[in-house]
This record gives sequence, structure tokens and C-alpha cells, in this order.
Amino acid sequence: MTRRLISTGSPFEREIGYSRAVVQGDWCFMAGVTGYDYATMELPADLGTQVANCYATVRSVLAEAGFTPKHIVRVQHLVADRSDIDALLPLLGAELGQIRPAATMLVAGLMQPEMRYEVEVTAFRGA
Repeated sequence: MTRRLISTGSPFEREIGYSRAVVQGDWCFMAGVTGYDYATMELPADLGTQVANCYATVRSVLAEAGFTPKHIVRVQHLVADRSDIDALLPLLGAELGQIRPAATMLVAGLMQPEMRYEVEVTAFRGA
């Protein structure tokens, strides 16, 4: 079974020693994705823009791996501040409402204080 590593080119991947995604057979395991715009390495302050950037990265990585968002079977949402949850829920519904993967949401400190949201994704394209 072939193992394929995917990178977004983020310096964090090189510094810390991880891949944005690992594709193993019909599975794609995606590392936590935050709201950075990887073209500029800027992190917007706005929650909605961070979420939009997260899912733009998720879609891009899935496409590079040969998957689509419909293949997402599991997500783990990490939220830095509980007070963001009410604003976050409709944004997540817009991204995942038709897919409805198994999901967990945790309120946790993220790597940088300006990070407000992070998502981990697992996708499966088998029969």
C-alpha cells in the first residue's frame, strides 16, 4: 500500500516535522488546519475569515490527495474561546451540513494566541 505525504508549504510543517496530510490507501488523514492564508502566511483576526481559510485549505489538500469534501468521515473542531461557539456553528453548518461527518468539538488553547479555530479531518473514499 502506497503512502503519500502532502504539504501546503507552510514553514510549520518543516520546522515541526509533520505533513499536512498522509494518504494511505483509501484514507486521508489531515493534520490540524488553522486559518492561515498559506500564500501570504497571514492569519486574519476575524473568526469567519479564519474558518473560510481553514476549509479552503481542507478542500485544496483533499483535491491534491484525490478526495472530495464528500469523502470526509470525521472532523475534530478545536475552538480557542468558548464565546466563539455561537458564531462558529453556522459557519461549520455551511461547510459540513451536507456531509455530516462524525465530529467532536473541544475548547482548547491553540498553538498561537491569535488562532481561534482549528480542524482535523479524516476522509475515506473506499466502497
